[in-house]
Amino acid sequence: MGPEQQAADKLYKTHFGKMVTAMLQFSRDIDLETAEDLVQDAFLTALAVWEHKGIPQNPAGWMYSVCRNNAINALKKNKTFENPFQEDQATNEAAEQEINIFDDRKMQLLFACAHPRLSAKMQVVITLKYVANLRTESIAKALGITVDGIDKILSRAKLRIRMENIFLTEPTPEQLKTRLPVVHKIIYLIFNEGYKAGSGKQIIREELCEESLIMTKSLLDNSICNSDTAALYALLLLNAARLSARFAPNGELSDLEEQDRNLWNNDLIALGSYYMRQSKSESVSSYHYEAAIAYLHCQAKNFASTDWAAIVQLYKQLLQNNPNPFIEMNYAVALYYASQKQEAFKVLHKLQQTFLDHSYLLHVTLGKLYLLEDDPDKSNLHLEKALSLTNFQAEKDCVKRLMMKELKH
Repeated sequence: MGPEQQAADKLYKTHFGKMVTAMLQFSRDIDLETAEDLVQDAFLTALAVWEHKGIPQNPAGWMYSVCRNNAINALKKNKTFENPFQEDQATNEAAEQEINIFDDRKMQLLFACAHPRLSAKMQVVITLKYVANLRTESIAKALGITVDGIDKILSRAKLRIRMENIFLTEPTPEQLKTRLPVVHKIIYLIFNEGYKAGSGKQIIREELCEESLIMTKSLLDNSICNSDTAALYALLLLNAARLSARFAPNGELSDLEEQDRNLWNNDLIALGSYYMRQSKSESVSSYHYEAAIAYLHCQAKNFASTDWAAIVQLYKQLLQNNPNPFIEMNYAVALYYASQKQEAFKVLHKLQQTFLDHSYLLHVTLGKLYLLEDDPDKSNLHLEKALSLTNFQAEKDCVKRLMMKELKH
């Protein structure tokens, strides 16, 4: 890959969504699909021109100027354009102002994606598309949805955005306040998609986690935040600190018990601990409890020394705030390692009456715990089912490794 392609790819990652929004704001006669076409054309132009003339000093400003000129030409062809600009407003002036043009726009775009008229799935997909600047194929891999499925979600979202001018209306201070919890949830979901094992190639996982951290830090830096934002940032940092240890060198998924803790990032742990202290408030959210659980895991020198009793109590509080089968499953695991094994299996078997019975996670958990209880028949039953419920190779390898342990027993 040449330097021109690298520069274009970097610019796409940081500015695609901002440039699309800039085109929408340039003229109300430009719809979302046209804006995307204008930006895509500008990237193609950039590759052709930069190969012959070199990469400009300000690539983003250069690209914005090309987008703007393409927009003017398109509007002229449609006979809907009346030039609002003075002749002395040269294109290099747009380049000089590039930083001011885009810095606030990313935050505006993030809150636009949290518009209450968009469904939760639309919110996540368009945030990945226009804020995290991921391509459709990458979004599909990250969310475990087909490219066609993502295209359909985007089409419905674009129709809603066009009909209600969602990207053009700047949220009021009150709307920023009311949408902040939705923004938190979107960021949380995106990070989880990156963190969980089934989210595709490693580079996609890392991109999603990185973008979630960047978006949360932007909220903090722009003072568009509250104690929940700091707690969310602490949680993401503490989980990101363990990301590199989740997969063994051979690509196999490593359980928390098996992870090499020397690979954990101590700088991220320290930063996460700092923001957890900063998040102290009379109002305690689910992010506070989850951050506290992640903190206890990070502070334990090894798996055996983990304060499971404290983690059990935190999960109890978390379940009161946010009843959720996945949280309940983690609560059951904590109960098991806190020597409350009978209660742990009771909770897990109760979860088999929910949709989690069709989840790889529940059955691999039961399989592992029954293996620890020296009950190979029940362990094998659940591991076989777990194997049938995943298409992700790292998860299949994890199950096969547990089955090998069964045979050794």
